[in-house]
Amino acid sequence: MSSEPALVVANLVKRFGKITAVNDISFTVERGSVTALLGGNGAGKTTTMAMLLGALKPTSGAIHALGIDMAHHRYDAIPRMNFSSPYVALPARLTVRENLTVFAHLYGLDRIKERIERIAESFEMKDLLKTAVGKLSAGQKTRAGLAKALLNEPELLLLDEPTASLDPDTADWIRTYFETYTRQTGATILLASHHMGEVERLCNSALMMRHGTIADRGSPSELIARYGRQNLEEVFLDIARDTGTRSAVQ
Repeated sequence: MSSEPALVVANLVKRFGKITAVNDISFTVERGSVTALLGGNGAGKTTTMAMLLGALKPTSGAIHALGIDMAHHRYDAIPRMNFSSPYVALPARLTVRENLTVFAHLYGLDRIKERIERIAESFEMKDLLKTAVGKLSAGQKTRAGLAKALLNEPELLLLDEPTASLDPDTADWIRTYFETYTRQTGATILLASHHMGEVERLCNSALMMRHGTIADRGSPSELIARYGRQNLEEVFLDIARDTGTRSAVQ
C-alpha cells in the first residue's frame, strides 16, 4: 500500500451564490487512519463530503484522493472509494440482494453473488436478502447501506453518521465491525459523526469545522487537553458555540 496520504485537500472553497459553505479549508488524511470530520449543523461537513466524493464541483481548490486528482480523473479513484449515510436511502422497492447487485454492477465487480453472500454474512443479514429495503427496520436499513459501501472493499470509505438512530447494541456492533475492518484491510475512513464517544473510540484524529472553516484539529486526546475539558463532547460544544478557550498547549 502506498505511503502517500489517502486524502489531500488544498484551499477548498464552495460557494452557493452569495453563501460560502466551505471557506478555504486544507487538510490531509493519512493512509490507514480513521479521521473524524466534526461540526454543528451548517458547519460545512456535508458539502465537504460531497466534494470529496466528486458529487459536487468545488468553486476552487484541489482534492487528491488516493493520489488521484479528483478534478480531472475522479473515475480512476471512485472504484476504490465508497460512501454510506443513513440519510441517503437505497431504492425501497428493490430487495436487499437486488440493491447490492445493482451497485456491484455499477462498480464493475466480479463474482457478484459470492461477494453479496459474503458481505451479507458479515453483516448478519443473509435472511434479509430477499426482503424489500422499504420493509426493513432503521437498523436493518443502516446495515444494508453499510454492506453496499463495503461491496468493493474500498481503500477509502466516507461515512456520514453511520450509527444515527441505531439502538446502543447495534451501534456498538457497527463500531466493532469498523475497528476490525480497518485493522484487517488497512483502509482509511473519514467519519462525520455527532456522537463524540464514537469519535473518541474510533478516530486517530479529528477536524473540527465551524462556519465552513477548520476551527481546530488534532487527536481526540490532544483536543481534550488543549481546551482543558473532560471529553470531546465538551470540546465540540466549545468550538461549535465559539466559546472555548485553548490552554497554552498547542
